[in-house]
Amino acid sequence: MATVYFLYRSTRKKAPLTIRLQDNNAKGQKFQFQAKTELEVTKEFWEKTRHKKRNVTASDKKIISDVNNELSELEESVLKVYKNEKPNPEIKDWLKNTVHNYFNPIKEEKRSDLITDCITYVIDTANIRENSKNGLGLSKSRINSYKNLLKIIEKYQKDKSPIKVKNVDIRFGKDFLNWLINKQYYSESYARKKVDDLKTVCRDAEIDGIETSTQLSKVKGGKPQKEHIIYLSQQELEIIENIHIVSPALQNARKWLLFGCHIGQRGSDLLTINENNFVERQGLEVIELKQKKTGKNVTIPILEKTKEILKEGLPKKISIQKLNTYFKDVCKLAGIDQLTAGSKIVMVDKKGNEISKNEKGKYIEKGVKRTVVGTYPKHELVTSHVCRRSFATNLYGTLPTALIMQITAHSTEKMFLKYIGKNALDYAQQIADFYELQKLKENKEPQLNIIKNASN
Repeated sequence: MATVYFLYRSTRKKAPLTIRLQDNNAKGQKFQFQAKTELEVTKEFWEKTRHKKRNVTASDKKIISDVNNELSELEESVLKVYKNEKPNPEIKDWLKNTVHNYFNPIKEEKRSDLITDCITYVIDTANIRENSKNGLGLSKSRINSYKNLLKIIEKYQKDKSPIKVKNVDIRFGKDFLNWLINKQYYSESYARKKVDDLKTVCRDAEIDGIETSTQLSKVKGGKPQKEHIIYLSQQELEIIENIHIVSPALQNARKWLLFGCHIGQRGSDLLTINENNFVERQGLEVIELKQKKTGKNVTIPILEKTKEILKEGLPKKISIQKLNTYFKDVCKLAGIDQLTAGSKIVMVDKKGNEISKNEKGKYIEKGVKRTVVGTYPKHELVTSHVCRRSFATNLYGTLPTALIMQITAHSTEKMFLKYIGKNALDYAQQIADFYELQKLKENKEPQLNIIKNASN
């Protein structure tokens, strides 16, 4: 059984006491740990009291009682840790570290339960948080999302009492969502996303013991039921490819557009492609890249059409912002202007009305940028994301879905079909088309007819 001793091992008149823990191993051999404590006493005091002599003064008795209490607590703590950890006798610093932790405990600071403080905490600890790729560190876009949430909450609670984590219940969620959509004129999808971000912050606070509402899980966020699918059909891509464009900037943008629609990647991945991404594997020419958003490795075969687009080399580098603008301009030149339901970023006034532009394309008054749902000429709805969506949509039904997903890197078929806007009716139509094709094949097959021999 482990035993603890306290010793005065110094030639000085005053020094810290030494603690010694002694025990036997499985073979009955004795071993010990030894370390300095942070409890200082005088040599005279220790010699007078260590044998518990009776000839001490009343003031000494008080000091003795305090010292004994401290030593008893230290002894109890050390023995408890020793029992739990069962340290190897070879670890000489074990007792030293245990004693240090006893005298210098890590103080856990109680986190604030205010929503703004909890959002700030998530932002401040972003670099040590697990991300969607199972690594450490939230992405820049994710951090910006929380920073935007902080600004929104600060504006929402202005002239109100500070919002606490436990205040986020069903009633709060409805009021906050209503304020975002009907007072601040955010789109439904963005407003719902901010509610989801807020719920994530609350759940993070709950892990650290901060009280949350029992209704938190029922607060409605999520994605809108209907999403506007904007893509360019094969016919539209052919028109874009063949139109006459004078501007070198728009010629370059067209090249990015056509290239992107043939490899099916997000704008952020498309613009990072360079000569190093083009490799040959087992005689097959491919493009290899790692998607920024998902962290997935993607291999894309280089088809003849892709080679034709890139026959004079890759398009010149450009920012994603300019690419979005130029894509709209290219599609406008191509006459892609049919009225289409969708959403775009516009400047709105305090009442949520879209602000007009002057002849130079400048807004005639100040306002705030918002994503507004409506019906617009299709070219106004085109962004860099049209590349990935066009690729997936145009190949659906032509190429096996599993093969398309290998390039788009969708995790499930359900997610992929939702991405391109397919539903149960599309499934039924695809099955009907399959059987119709089989029927046509059967009708085209030569029939063997048996002709009876005629008698003379």
